[in-house]
Amino acid sequence: MKNHENVNSIDKFRKKVAYLDSSQRREQFSPESLLDSLQIQRHDHLLDVGAGTGFLTIPAAKRTDGTVYALDIDANMIGLLESKAKEEGIENIQTIQAGMKDSSLPNDSVDVVMASLVLHEINPLAETLQDIKQVLKQNGFFVCVELEDDPNNNHPRISSTRMEQELTKAGFHIHQKFYPTESIYVFIVQKPADSMEQYFFGLITDIKSL
Repeated sequence: MKNHENVNSIDKFRKKVAYLDSSQRREQFSPESLLDSLQIQRHDHLLDVGAGTGFLTIPAAKRTDGTVYALDIDANMIGLLESKAKEEGIENIQTIQAGMKDSSLPNDSVDVVMASLVLHEINPLAETLQDIKQVLKQNGFFVCVELEDDPNNNHPRISSTRMEQELTKAGFHIHQKFYPTESIYVFIVQKPADSMEQYFFGLITDIKSL
C-alpha cells in the first residue's frame, strides 16, 4: 500500500512538472513578457512565491545582481530548481522551503514579489497578502498572475474581481491590470510609502520645481 502511494506521489509530481515546464504554458504567457513589464533594476532583490520549477525565478535571476528568493513548500520542487540553476551557472538564487508565513525574510527587504498561479492554493488569502506586503520595501511592486474564475471548472480559482478587492483591502495600490490570455489575468500592484515618507517626497519635489 505504501509503495502504491509513493508511485502515485511521484507520478503526480512528474505531471505537475510537465505542466509547469510545458511549451504550452510558455506560449500562453512567457516569463520574459511578464518580467519586461516589471522593469527590474540591476540590484533589485526579488521573491518568487510558489517558485515551482523556476519558471519565473531563473529568468528573473538573469536580470538582476541582487538575490532572487525562490519560496516553495515542496522539497522536490526546490531540489529541481536548484539543479536547473546549477546547470545554468546561476548563483544569485536562494531557495527557501517554506510557506509565505514562515519565509523568515526581513520586513521591507524585497523590491519585487511575484506569485504565479499559486495564490488560489493558499488560505487564508488576506493573511498571505499581508505577509507579502510586509517583506516588500516601500514603493515595491507585487505581481500576481492567476486564472480567471470559471463556474464550469471544479478546481479552486480566484476571480479577478475578488482578487482586486483583496489587494485593495490589503493596502496595495493597483498599478496595472491586464489579460495576457482570455483565462489569465495579471495585477501589478505597489506597496505605498508611509505618510511621512510621502510628505517628504512631495516636499522635495516641490523644492526642485522652484
